[in-house]
Amino acid sequence: MPIIVNLDVMMAKRKMSMSELSEKVDITLANLSVLKNNRAKAIRFSTLEKICNVLDCQPADILEYRSEK
Repeated sequence: MPIIVNLDVMMAKRKMSMSELSEKVDITLANLSVLKNNRAKAIRFSTLEKICNVLDCQPADILEYRSEK
């Protein structure tokens, strides 16, 4: 899949644990894990907005496009 989720990188930069982010964003640990481990097929803009707000970052800091060529 050409969309890469770099959530783990931003979490490390902010020194935030999965459980802390899960609580602040109000998302289950299971769903956050799916997103963090690049297994998600979609993300709601409202969830992305909350993650960006909590991590004080931009969507481009979390999502990356890599060509499959």
